Amino acid sequence: MPNFNENRRFPDVKLKKELPLHLMLIPGVLVTLIYAYGPMFGIVMAFQKFQPALGFLKSKWIGLKNFEYVFHLPDFNQVLWNTTFISVMKIVFGLAVPLLMALLLNEVAKNWFKRMIQTSIFLPFFLSWAVLGGIMIELFSLKGPVNALLSLFGVDPIMFMASNNWFVTIIIASDVWKGMGYNMIIFLAAIVSINANLYEAAEVDGAGRWKQALHITLPGMASIIILICTLSLGGVLNAGFDQILILYNPIVYEKADVIDTFVYRLGLFDQQYAPAAAIGLFKSAISVVLVSLSYYLAYRFSNYRIF
Repeated sequence: MPNFNENRRFPDVKLKKELPLHLMLIPGVLVTLIYAYGPMFGIVMAFQKFQPALGFLKSKWIGLKNFEYVFHLPDFNQVLWNTTFISVMKIVFGLAVPLLMALLLNEVAKNWFKRMIQTSIFLPFFLSWAVLGGIMIELFSLKGPVNALLSLFGVDPIMFMASNNWFVTIIIASDVWKGMGYNMIIFLAAIVSINANLYEAAEVDGAGRWKQALHITLPGMASIIILICTLSLGGVLNAGFDQILILYNPIVYEKADVIDTFVYRLGLFDQQYAPAAAIGLFKSAISVVLVSLSYYLAYRFSNYRIF
Protein backbone atom coordinates (compact mmCIF):
# COMPACT_ATOMS: atom_id res chain seq x y z
CA MET A 1 0.00 0.00 0.00
CA PRO A 2 1.20 3.57 -0.69
CA ASN A 3 2.73 5.50 2.16
CA PHE A 4 0.56 8.60 2.50
CA ASN A 5 2.95 10.19 5.00
CA GLU A 6 5.73 10.14 2.41
CA ASN A 7 3.41 11.69 -0.20
CA ARG A 8 2.56 14.51 2.19
CA ARG A 9 6.24 15.15 2.86
CA PHE A 10 7.19 15.18 -0.84
CA PRO A 11 6.11 18.79 -1.57
CA ASP A 12 8.04 19.99 1.48
CA VAL A 13 11.17 18.14 0.40
CA LYS A 14 10.88 19.49 -3.14
CA LEU A 15 10.36 23.07 -1.90
CA LYS A 16 13.34 22.79 0.43
CA LYS A 17 15.49 21.48 -2.40
CA GLU A 18 14.44 24.22 -4.85
CA LEU A 19 14.36 27.10 -2.35
CA PRO A 20 17.91 28.28 -3.15
CA LEU A 21 16.98 28.46 -6.84
CA HIS A 22 13.93 30.57 -6.05
CA LEU A 23 16.01 32.87 -3.85
CA MET A 24 18.46 33.37 -6.71
CA LEU A 25 15.59 34.80 -8.79
CA ILE A 26 14.88 37.60 -6.30
CA PRO A 27 17.54 40.08 -7.59
CA GLY A 28 16.39 39.62 -11.19
CA VAL A 29 12.73 40.01 -10.21
CA LEU A 30 13.49 43.19 -8.24
CA VAL A 31 15.48 44.70 -11.11
CA THR A 32 12.65 43.89 -13.52
CA LEU A 33 10.01 45.41 -11.25
CA ILE A 34 12.02 48.57 -10.63
CA TYR A 35 13.38 49.27 -14.11
CA ALA A 36 10.79 47.60 -16.40
CA TYR A 37 7.44 47.86 -14.64
CA GLY A 38 8.04 50.83 -12.33
CA PRO A 39 8.58 53.38 -15.14
CA MET A 40 5.31 52.28 -16.77
CA PHE A 41 3.53 54.56 -14.31
CA GLY A 42 4.86 57.41 -16.44
CA ILE A 43 2.39 56.45 -19.16
CA VAL A 44 -0.08 58.77 -17.43
CA MET A 45 1.89 61.71 -18.89
CA ALA A 46 0.40 60.90 -22.29
CA PHE A 47 -3.00 62.00 -20.96
CA GLN A 48 -1.83 65.02 -18.95
CA LYS A 49 -0.54 68.52 -19.43
CA PHE A 50 2.47 67.35 -17.52
CA GLN A 51 4.44 69.80 -15.42
CA PRO A 52 7.48 68.43 -13.57
CA ALA A 53 6.88 70.76 -10.63
CA LEU A 54 3.40 69.28 -10.08
CA GLY A 55 4.30 65.66 -10.77
CA PHE A 56 2.09 62.86 -12.04
CA LEU A 57 -0.65 63.21 -9.45
CA LYS A 58 -1.28 66.96 -9.68
CA SER A 59 -0.77 67.65 -13.37
CA LYS A 60 -3.91 68.54 -15.31
CA TRP A 61 -5.67 65.73 -17.22
CA ILE A 62 -6.36 66.63 -20.87
CA GLY A 63 -7.48 63.31 -22.34
CA LEU A 64 -6.30 62.57 -25.89
CA LYS A 65 -5.14 66.08 -26.78
CA ASN A 66 -1.48 65.07 -26.69
CA PHE A 67 -2.17 62.42 -29.31
CA GLU A 68 -4.00 64.95 -31.49
CA TYR A 69 -1.04 67.29 -31.13
CA VAL A 70 1.66 64.79 -32.13
CA PHE A 71 -0.37 63.32 -35.01
CA HIS A 72 -0.61 66.82 -36.52
CA LEU A 73 3.08 67.62 -36.15
CA PRO A 74 4.55 68.31 -39.61
CA ASP A 75 7.37 65.80 -39.11
CA PHE A 76 5.34 62.91 -37.67
CA ASN A 77 4.29 61.27 -40.94
CA GLN A 78 7.84 61.44 -42.29
CA VAL A 79 9.21 59.98 -39.05
CA LEU A 80 6.69 57.13 -39.20
CA TRP A 81 7.62 56.42 -42.82
CA ASN A 82 11.36 56.52 -42.02
CA THR A 83 10.88 54.08 -39.15
CA THR A 84 8.85 51.62 -41.23
CA PHE A 85 11.15 51.80 -44.27
CA ILE A 86 14.40 51.39 -42.33
CA SER A 87 12.97 48.58 -40.19
CA VAL A 88 11.56 46.63 -43.14
CA MET A 89 14.82 46.96 -45.10
CA LYS A 90 16.79 45.76 -42.08
CA ILE A 91 14.50 42.76 -41.69
CA VAL A 92 14.58 41.83 -45.40
CA PHE A 93 18.34 42.14 -45.88
CA GLY A 94 19.01 40.91 -42.34
CA LEU A 95 17.44 37.60 -43.36
CA ALA A 96 18.44 37.36 -47.03
CA VAL A 97 22.16 38.05 -46.58
CA PRO A 98 22.72 35.56 -43.70
CA LEU A 99 20.72 32.94 -45.62
CA LEU A 100 22.91 33.42 -48.69
CA MET A 101 26.08 33.35 -46.57
CA ALA A 102 24.94 30.15 -44.82
CA LEU A 103 24.29 28.46 -48.18
CA LEU A 104 27.70 29.52 -49.51
CA LEU A 105 29.54 28.60 -46.32
CA ASN A 106 27.89 25.19 -46.32
CA GLU A 107 29.62 24.46 -49.64
CA VAL A 108 33.10 25.08 -48.20
CA ALA A 109 34.94 21.77 -47.85
CA LYS A 110 37.80 22.88 -45.58
CA ASN A 111 36.54 22.94 -41.98
CA TRP A 112 39.34 25.22 -40.74
CA PHE A 113 38.54 27.79 -43.42
CA LYS A 114 34.82 27.51 -42.70
CA ARG A 115 35.37 28.11 -38.97
CA MET A 116 37.61 31.09 -39.66
CA ILE A 117 35.06 32.76 -41.95
CA GLN A 118 32.23 31.96 -39.54
CA THR A 119 34.10 33.49 -36.59
CA SER A 120 35.07 36.64 -38.52
CA ILE A 121 31.47 37.20 -39.62
CA PHE A 122 30.08 36.57 -36.12
CA LEU A 123 32.58 38.85 -34.33
CA PRO A 124 30.81 42.22 -34.99
CA PHE A 125 27.69 40.90 -33.25
CA PHE A 126 29.49 41.17 -29.89
CA LEU A 127 30.51 44.81 -30.38
CA SER A 128 28.27 47.67 -29.25
CA TRP A 129 27.19 50.50 -31.51
CA ALA A 130 29.28 52.85 -29.38
CA VAL A 131 32.32 51.06 -30.84
CA LEU A 132 30.99 50.29 -34.31
CA GLY A 133 29.53 53.80 -34.64
CA GLY A 134 32.97 55.33 -34.24
CA ILE A 135 34.37 52.89 -36.80
CA MET A 136 31.64 53.74 -39.32
CA ILE A 137 32.12 57.50 -38.85
CA GLU A 138 35.86 57.17 -39.45
CA LEU A 139 35.40 54.91 -42.47
CA PHE A 140 32.92 57.18 -44.24
CA SER A 141 34.27 60.56 -43.16
CA LEU A 142 35.33 63.06 -45.81
CA LYS A 143 38.99 62.07 -45.38
CA GLY A 144 38.32 58.45 -44.45
CA PRO A 145 39.48 55.24 -46.15
CA VAL A 146 36.37 54.93 -48.35
CA ASN A 147 36.82 58.37 -49.90
CA ALA A 148 40.57 57.77 -50.19
CA LEU A 149 39.82 54.59 -52.15
CA LEU A 150 37.30 56.38 -54.37
CA SER A 151 39.81 59.14 -55.10
CA LEU A 152 42.08 56.53 -56.71
CA PHE A 153 39.39 56.09 -59.36
CA GLY A 154 38.96 59.84 -59.87
CA VAL A 155 35.76 60.15 -57.80
CA ASP A 156 35.32 63.35 -55.82
CA PRO A 157 34.99 62.98 -52.02
CA ILE A 158 31.43 62.23 -50.88
CA MET A 159 29.95 63.40 -47.58
CA PHE A 160 28.37 60.03 -46.80
CA MET A 161 27.31 60.91 -43.25
CA ALA A 162 25.68 64.16 -44.39
CA SER A 163 23.77 62.74 -47.36
CA ASN A 164 20.17 61.66 -46.82
CA ASN A 165 20.35 58.87 -49.41
CA TRP A 166 23.81 57.54 -48.53
CA PHE A 167 23.20 57.75 -44.80
CA VAL A 168 20.13 55.47 -44.88
CA THR A 169 22.07 52.98 -47.03
CA ILE A 170 24.92 52.99 -44.50
CA ILE A 171 22.47 52.51 -41.61
CA ILE A 172 20.87 49.46 -43.23
CA ALA A 173 24.12 47.93 -44.51
CA SER A 174 25.99 48.35 -41.21
CA ASP A 175 23.12 46.82 -39.24
CA VAL A 176 23.04 43.82 -41.58
CA TRP A 177 26.83 43.48 -41.28
CA LYS A 178 26.68 43.59 -37.48
CA GLY A 179 23.86 41.10 -37.02
CA MET A 180 24.20 38.68 -39.92
CA GLY A 181 26.51 36.34 -38.00
CA TYR A 182 23.76 35.47 -35.51
CA ASN A 183 21.15 34.52 -38.12
CA MET A 184 23.81 32.74 -40.16
CA ILE A 185 24.52 30.43 -37.21
CA ILE A 186 20.82 29.62 -36.98
CA PHE A 187 20.59 28.86 -40.70
CA LEU A 188 23.73 26.70 -40.57
CA ALA A 189 22.23 24.71 -37.71
CA ALA A 190 19.08 24.21 -39.79
CA ILE A 191 21.17 22.96 -42.72
CA VAL A 192 23.04 20.48 -40.51
CA SER A 193 19.72 19.01 -39.33
CA ILE A 194 18.70 18.05 -42.88
CA ASN A 195 18.94 14.32 -43.60
CA ALA A 196 22.23 13.66 -45.45
CA ASN A 197 20.65 10.71 -47.31
CA LEU A 198 18.60 13.18 -49.34
CA TYR A 199 21.77 14.73 -50.77
CA GLU A 200 23.21 11.30 -51.59
CA ALA A 201 20.03 10.29 -53.38
CA ALA A 202 19.95 13.58 -55.30
CA GLU A 203 23.60 13.16 -56.30
CA VAL A 204 22.89 9.65 -57.59
CA ASP A 205 20.06 11.09 -59.66
CA GLY A 206 22.49 13.58 -61.22
CA ALA A 207 21.51 16.72 -59.30
CA GLY A 208 24.29 19.29 -59.01
CA ARG A 209 25.05 21.48 -55.98
CA TRP A 210 22.74 24.23 -57.22
CA LYS A 211 19.77 21.89 -57.65
CA GLN A 212 20.48 20.25 -54.29
CA ALA A 213 20.41 23.64 -52.59
CA LEU A 214 17.24 24.62 -54.45
CA HIS A 215 15.26 21.41 -53.97
CA ILE A 216 16.64 20.01 -50.68
CA THR A 217 18.41 22.65 -48.59
CA LEU A 218 15.91 25.49 -48.95
CA PRO A 219 12.79 23.32 -48.46
CA GLY A 220 14.48 21.71 -45.46
CA MET A 221 15.09 25.17 -43.97
CA ALA A 222 11.60 26.46 -44.78
CA SER A 223 10.23 26.13 -41.24
CA ILE A 224 13.10 28.03 -39.59
CA ILE A 225 13.03 30.71 -42.31
CA ILE A 226 9.30 31.23 -41.80
CA LEU A 227 9.78 31.29 -38.03
CA ILE A 228 12.47 33.99 -38.13
CA CYS A 229 10.50 36.05 -40.65
CA THR A 230 7.32 36.00 -38.62
CA LEU A 231 9.08 36.75 -35.33
CA SER A 232 10.78 39.72 -37.00
CA LEU A 233 7.41 41.35 -37.64
CA GLY A 234 7.23 42.40 -34.00
CA GLY A 235 10.19 44.74 -34.50
CA VAL A 236 8.87 46.68 -37.49
CA LEU A 237 8.77 49.93 -35.47
CA ASN A 238 12.21 49.33 -33.90
CA ALA A 239 14.58 50.87 -36.41
CA GLY A 240 17.62 50.83 -34.11
CA PHE A 241 17.65 53.75 -31.67
CA ASP A 242 21.23 53.38 -30.43
CA GLN A 243 22.70 52.96 -33.92
CA ILE A 244 20.91 55.96 -35.44
CA LEU A 245 21.45 58.19 -32.39
CA ILE A 246 25.20 57.65 -32.55
CA LEU A 247 25.53 58.10 -36.32
CA TYR A 248 22.99 60.71 -37.39
CA ASN A 249 23.08 64.53 -37.40
CA PRO A 250 20.57 67.34 -38.09
CA ILE A 251 21.41 67.34 -41.81
CA VAL A 252 19.94 63.84 -42.27
CA TYR A 253 16.92 64.19 -39.98
CA GLU A 254 14.63 64.20 -43.01
CA LYS A 255 15.44 60.58 -43.95
CA ALA A 256 17.01 59.14 -40.79
CA ASP A 257 14.84 60.43 -37.96
CA VAL A 258 12.80 57.53 -36.53
CA ILE A 259 10.19 57.31 -33.78
CA ASP A 260 12.67 56.58 -30.99
CA THR A 261 15.06 59.41 -31.88
CA PHE A 262 12.11 61.76 -32.46
CA VAL A 263 10.76 60.98 -28.99
CA TYR A 264 14.26 61.45 -27.54
CA ARG A 265 14.61 64.93 -29.02
CA LEU A 266 11.01 65.96 -28.35
CA GLY A 267 11.14 64.90 -24.72
CA LEU A 268 14.67 65.76 -23.60
CA PHE A 269 15.69 68.64 -25.87
CA ASP A 270 12.33 70.36 -26.41
CA GLN A 271 11.09 69.36 -22.93
CA GLN A 272 7.67 68.34 -24.29
CA TYR A 273 7.37 65.37 -21.97
CA ALA A 274 3.67 64.64 -22.43
CA PRO A 275 3.66 64.59 -26.28
CA ALA A 276 6.80 62.43 -26.20
CA ALA A 277 5.05 60.01 -23.85
CA ALA A 278 2.05 59.96 -26.20
CA ILE A 279 4.23 58.95 -29.16
CA GLY A 280 5.93 56.30 -27.04
CA LEU A 281 2.57 54.88 -25.97
CA PHE A 282 1.37 54.89 -29.58
CA LYS A 283 4.45 52.95 -30.66
CA SER A 284 4.08 50.48 -27.76
CA ALA A 285 0.43 49.81 -28.61
CA ILE A 286 1.28 49.11 -32.27
CA SER A 287 4.24 46.94 -31.23
CA VAL A 288 2.05 44.82 -28.94
CA VAL A 289 -0.30 44.13 -31.85
CA LEU A 290 2.60 43.27 -34.17
CA VAL A 291 4.30 41.01 -31.61
CA SER A 292 1.01 39.18 -30.96
CA LEU A 293 0.47 38.79 -34.70
CA SER A 294 4.01 37.52 -35.23
CA TYR A 295 3.68 34.88 -32.51
CA TYR A 296 0.34 33.78 -33.90
CA LEU A 297 1.80 33.44 -37.40
CA ALA A 298 4.81 31.60 -36.01
CA TYR A 299 2.47 29.17 -34.24
CA ARG A 300 0.23 28.88 -37.30
CA PHE A 301 2.95 28.16 -39.88
CA SER A 302 5.86 26.76 -37.81
CA ASN A 303 4.09 25.30 -34.76
CA TYR A 304 6.19 27.62 -32.57
CA ARG A 305 5.12 27.96 -28.94
CA ILE A 306 6.55 30.13 -26.19
CA PHE A 307 5.94 27.43 -23.60
